[in-house]
Amino acid sequence: MIYLDNAATTPVDGDVLEAMLPYMTNDFGNPQSQHSAGRTAANAVVAARDKIAHISGCMPEEVYFVSGGTEAGNTALKGVCAAHKKGHIVVSALEHPSVTESAEDMRKFGFDLTVVYPDNRGIVSPQSVFKAMREDTVFCAVMAANNEVGTVQPVQAIGDECKKRGIFFYCDCVQSAGCMPFPTAHCDALAFSAHKIYGPKGIGALYVKSGANISRLISGGMQERGFRGGTLNAAAVVGLAAALEKAVGERERNNAHILSLRERFIGRVLSEIEGVRLNGDRELRVPSNANMSFDGCEGENILFLLDLNGIAVSTGSACSAGAVTPSGVLLSMGFSEERAKSAVRFTFGKYNTDKDVDEAVEALKRSVNKIRSVGK
Repeated sequence: MIYLDNAATTPVDGDVLEAMLPYMTNDFGNPQSQHSAGRTAANAVVAARDKIAHISGCMPEEVYFVSGGTEAGNTALKGVCAAHKKGHIVVSALEHPSVTESAEDMRKFGFDLTVVYPDNRGIVSPQSVFKAMREDTVFCAVMAANNEVGTVQPVQAIGDECKKRGIFFYCDCVQSAGCMPFPTAHCDALAFSAHKIYGPKGIGALYVKSGANISRLISGGMQERGFRGGTLNAAAVVGLAAALEKAVGERERNNAHILSLRERFIGRVLSEIEGVRLNGDRELRVPSNANMSFDGCEGENILFLLDLNGIAVSTGSACSAGAVTPSGVLLSMGFSEERAKSAVRFTFGKYNTDKDVDEAVEALKRSVNKIRSVGK
């Protein structure tokens, strides 16, 4: 299989798995238990939290372990709303469903919501966000990089303005972790997920600035200083820290390799297939992402034909798989429904090669020609 869906998930790196294995076998204790087995697991969690805090540029007590980006988005938005009881929310139209759907949920509880739309490059301007803010705005969310088109957002400027106005700013860093520095100094909260950076599924980290006005979402035991109940998966926590450490340590090399693959792919597709349009700014995007629309084709049909050729791609967010409606992200950029439905997302990873790119392009050419010939 040629795997070109790395924005959806990545394989676990061998070094990460090796770091996790002891806590899945011999050192399997519950980190909350007071006996030696529990203390061993607890010490591993403490070391992982310290490592993540150091890399993220925050204090260890500001790092909370969650199940991933979806829980983090829900916790940040709903937690702030619970703390304030009423007010106004600002979110970008590019946000992950965990944020946009949470914002819609809060409307049912009386909160006002303003959605800020990007331009046709897939960039949300700081001025449009500032214009949406009100005296009663309590929460603002703009992600670091979009999960569908990969565009990088000006979160530093937006976060700094939120700080001036006393507005809680949440930044989803799930797609930017490992390939970009965290904008921690500009945020009240940010999150990332292990399985996007060659770590295990089901574990992520949520940074919450000390003193922030936010309530917990998951009640239960006193895990995570009473903020998030539930037995910690020590092995996954260790894997999260190991994955982040390796991703950051290899950032320069991986970014260069992945960008080279992406540019090779985009160059060949645009020059060898007619009626193709790149979605999102070509420069202001994470290195891995190539989201492209193919005139006269349904993206789902391209996906299925490529899959039959052993090539894995996506038509958008993995969390929206199976949706029959066109991409809300592409529609928010002002594109037609036809262009949105014809989009396919190709995302490259550190294990991909030039050969993968070339084989994918050839299979893509055959797939597009077949679909277009049937449509004539």
